Amino acid sequence: MTDSPAVAVFRPDDDRLTAAISLLESLEAEPVPDPMLAVEPTDATPRTDADAVVLTSKTGVELVAAAGWEPGEATVCAIGPATAEALRDEGYAVDVVPEEYTSSGLVEALADDIDGQRVEVARSDHGSPVLLEGFEGAGAYVHETILYRLVRPEGSGRSVERAADGELAAACFTSSLTVEHFLDAADERGVREDALAGLADATVGVIGEPTADTAAEHGLEVDVVPAEATFEALARETLAAVRDGEE
Repeated sequence: MTDSPAVAVFRPDDDRLTAAISLLESLEAEPVPDPMLAVEPTDATPRTDADAVVLTSKTGVELVAAAGWEPGEATVCAIGPATAEALRDEGYAVDVVPEEYTSSGLVEALADDIDGQRVEVARSDHGSPVLLEGFEGAGAYVHETILYRLVRPEGSGRSVERAADGELAAACFTSSLTVEHFLDAADERGVREDALAGLADATVGVIGEPTADTAAEHGLEVDVVPAEATFEALARETLAAVRDGEE
């Protein structure tokens, strides 16, 4: 392995990808940027009669802010620190950020307070059912608004070729959909088995247990699930595992 391990990163082609590339370079890795998600807005906005509104991504925050959405008296909940920061950057007050930055963590944070309340979940079309089921189980009346659809960008897949050729030291998957889109790109190129074999010899990091479950369902062995569900933690812990394997 070289001093600069090649690490595939699948963040959307915006400032998140730029930040991911900068982080990997600062960690002396060679980024292999390959966006596996593109955003198609639906032009929908969250309901205005909810007691609590949950936002799960920076993208969702930017879309509701651009639409001029106002939360009124609703409790504003962010699934993690990146979403909370995006909300504050747009001028919104953030009332709840769970200690565990996951859907189940947010359910746990709100469960004691939402019995009989109206909870609005505003997110992409690929959100985990954990939020909806968890809030309903806590007695809330739950409504979901799809703010945007996530699709695979045309031309994605350069990392698939690198994996199939055994040229990746690691891959950092940031959602179940990035796993699925990576494999779709491999199928499109006719190199699925080779790509899976290449990843089997690499270090595979995923951002949380739902993504780990998806990877396992598709025959992809996961090596790293970071303690904190952020890209920075994922990148750092994945690279640490790569370098531990070199020793």
